[in-house]
Amino acid sequence: MDFGRMLTAIVTPFDENGNLSLNRTTILLEHLIETGSDGVVVCGTTGESPTLTDDEKLTLFDHIVKVAAGRIKVIVGTGGNNTRQSVQFSQRAAKLGVDAVMAVAPFYNKPNQEGIYEHYKAIAESVDVPVVIYNIPGRSKVNIEAGTIIRLSEIENIVAIKEASGNLDQMAAIISGTGDDFHLYSGDDGLTLPILSIGGRGVISVASHIIGPEMKDMIGNFLEGNNEKAASAHRAMLPFMRELFAAPSPSPVKAMLNKLDIPVGGVRLPMVKLTGQEFAKLWQVYQTYRDKSGTATKHLAK
Repeated sequence: MDFGRMLTAIVTPFDENGNLSLNRTTILLEHLIETGSDGVVVCGTTGESPTLTDDEKLTLFDHIVKVAAGRIKVIVGTGGNNTRQSVQFSQRAAKLGVDAVMAVAPFYNKPNQEGIYEHYKAIAESVDVPVVIYNIPGRSKVNIEAGTIIRLSEIENIVAIKEASGNLDQMAAIISGTGDDFHLYSGDDGLTLPILSIGGRGVISVASHIIGPEMKDMIGNFLEGNNEKAASAHRAMLPFMRELFAAPSPSPVKAMLNKLDIPVGGVRLPMVKLTGQEFAKLWQVYQTYRDKSGTATKHLAK
């Protein structure tokens, strides 16, 4: 299964009352397709999955699959820290025609590596769609070690990992120890180019909501051997990428999308919207990047 090089961890659009908005979801999805996303990851961290009910998630999955209509890949977040529940929810999601399910490392319980292996094995054996591992120890408080990931890659339908450990040594070990048909994606925008340079497949991005064409160009330049051009673009993007996470995500990226006339609404508690000062700094960093680079996103700005 080839998901492409740049996928977007899509935010979940809400209406003015904080309810799920399928109309706004359609607008956002068309924007991401137009600006180069090869796929979307639905109901991950950026999608505020902990604040959504199972019914809301399934409604969102079904809608996005239908709107995407095969134009891009649709990967949906179905994991949790209850293996039995994760299995059952993954089975329900798989019936909707998604391209893959993604399961986060089981958080809070702090299982050992064997427990993590058995958790993912149970999910994979319960569905007939590809499974993507999501390693994010900063949130889950448990790291899926390279050896465990290599073992899991031997299960036929476990095909990729979103790696957000920030540990390039671990990522290199995963890439070296898995087959060519197992793909590693950066879970951090700022590590996109470094991960490509050690053999990673691409990125599951937040910044691509806003600067998708620029990120796609950077990846393309690297793949074509234009390393200096790719590196220059990467360095230029870093201040904006960092500022997108200066406040808890996805508040910054949602504020940016609303400002750029792509309505996605607010965030659900316990997340809160940016303060005026926080947004002013974010917007200034974006404008500086846009003006210096002459980016394709200029037409979005008010």
